[in-house]
Amino acid sequence: MSDNENDAAIEQNDHQVTPFLEENSPKKKKKKKLDGNTALNDQSPTRLVKLKNKFYEQELSRLQIELVKLQYWIKQTGFRLVILFEGRDAAGKGGTIKRISEPLNPRGCQVAALGTPSDREKTQWYFQRYVSHLPGAGEIVLFDRSWYNRAGIEHVMGFCTDDQYQEFLHSCPEFERMLVRSGIVLLKYWFSVSDEEQERRFQSRTIDPARRWKLSPMDLESRDRWVEYSQAKDAMFVHTNIPEAPWFTVEADDKKRARLNCIRHILSKIPYEDMTPPPLELAPRKLAGNYVRSPRNEQFFVPSAY
Repeated sequence: MSDNENDAAIEQNDHQVTPFLEENSPKKKKKKKLDGNTALNDQSPTRLVKLKNKFYEQELSRLQIELVKLQYWIKQTGFRLVILFEGRDAAGKGGTIKRISEPLNPRGCQVAALGTPSDREKTQWYFQRYVSHLPGAGEIVLFDRSWYNRAGIEHVMGFCTDDQYQEFLHSCPEFERMLVRSGIVLLKYWFSVSDEEQERRFQSRTIDPARRWKLSPMDLESRDRWVEYSQAKDAMFVHTNIPEAPWFTVEADDKKRARLNCIRHILSKIPYEDMTPPPLELAPRKLAGNYVRSPRNEQFFVPSAY
């Protein structure tokens, strides 16, 4: 797919959705019939009714099947897709990335979650270590945090100079325009969570041994810098919310809704077609011939504890 064809397809898709999404959009219901499958509470448009697990699992399964179709189309057409996931700590970015990537072929869908830059990387052009993770033809890359670290945590925590911060705000839009002109489709998502919900999630992690590792020193520090992070986010949006790569905010106080809404939005932004291969017909297995399996007492087995 050429750059011009790609741009035309995306521009056309801004005004329409795929047949699947059009046919399976959640139906609007009267408020008097609100239940666990419905979006809004009758008393307040901002208070959400908890989704029923059955409804959530069914919708997630349907959307994940569409993601598989999307990946087949991307591979066949040579499309290149980059998705950035940014937002508050404990906003649910990792859970959404997990639900997107789990049904996909990992050879064509990479998750980039870069750690602290090395001493050598600190001397490089700021965007350099991210460029090496950009996709080739037929690939998807999901950035679990991205080059926007400089506009957020690095700026708020004082890990970069003011000159470096100002340079980022100036150069980032141009960097992203270069990516888009090269044929990459760039989607940017900001996961928004209230301070009350973030605190509740932090507290739940302190008592859960399986999730306690998610509480990093930076997460704990962010609890006392809510306003500073809010100001940094506002400034970042002002400078980097460009037409070629706008920001999309995901309301994430409800994790399940956030996952479904984000996946559905991704699918709506790509004009994919169903290129899933037909079902395979497996030939009968060949006979073992003269093969004789080695005695069991010559092998080591994992004990059957369950």
